[in-house]
Amino acid sequence: MGNVSHLVTRSAHYQSAVENGLDEGTGGKDRQFVTALARGLDILRAFHAGEGMLGNQEIAHRTGLPKPTVARLTHTLTELGYLNYIRRFRKYELGASVLALGYAAISSMDVRRAARQPLDQLAHALNASTALGGRDRHSMIYLEACRGPSVVAITHDVGTRVPMANTAIGRAYLFSLPDADRNRQIDAIRRRWRDDWAKVKAGMERSFKELTDRGFCVTWGEWLPELCGVGAALRNADGTAAYAINASAPIYQISRDRLEADWGPRLVKVGRDIRTAMIAPAAQQQPAQPTRPMPGLRPALAGRR
Repeated sequence: MGNVSHLVTRSAHYQSAVENGLDEGTGGKDRQFVTALARGLDILRAFHAGEGMLGNQEIAHRTGLPKPTVARLTHTLTELGYLNYIRRFRKYELGASVLALGYAAISSMDVRRAARQPLDQLAHALNASTALGGRDRHSMIYLEACRGPSVVAITHDVGTRVPMANTAIGRAYLFSLPDADRNRQIDAIRRRWRDDWAKVKAGMERSFKELTDRGFCVTWGEWLPELCGVGAALRNADGTAAYAINASAPIYQISRDRLEADWGPRLVKVGRDIRTAMIAPAAQQQPAQPTRPMPGLRPALAGRR
């Protein structure tokens, strides 16, 4: 157990490392792109779950923005309620307005409601952590997270961000994208992981083959050395929005053979169950088609006064 006692702290460190330089490559020559708005959102994204307060210097380091720019943006966001300024420490924390936005988003997601029970049942059956994730730029963000009865080493929760490039849930999401969207994401990943690109590329190619052959992929210590898991792709009921699901555990708890023979197929089945649960309400919400009168006949109420 001691080998995984620092998973939470280390995962936060990895998130920070991946997310540094948040506005890199955004906007470009798009004349509709509002840079000031993007920078303000980058400020909010600099805060990670479980880390607490940040000062302007720390925010500047994480975003790559000049400190004077950060100071103006944090002041504005504080005035609007998206940040709280803690005068005693001269630092900021996320404000209630951010929570209101986040709650409005996740509470309206059909996929989250459909995924909660199947993922919870799987977590208890495997004594593992399970999650539903969506894209957050070049990372995945947990939209739902469940834990088995005695899972103590992994405390990722809703709002946790994990890298897309070297996690099972991230690679499963990438695999589900249309070719053009996938290629854009992979190109961004290549720029961000340029020092380790050969290793990351080989891992993604292996995972894509596994997803093609079996519907799930396996990662073994590729993000955090102590963590392993399986991932599978998941599409929304209308097929337009892509998500992914995973099941993960410390390496000491599970063998790779069992991941491939047991956990992966179970996860694929859970994905099918979630999609079925999403399709049923969508079908019920379809408006009834009006009955067309037979040729030569007038509707019953036609001409009635």
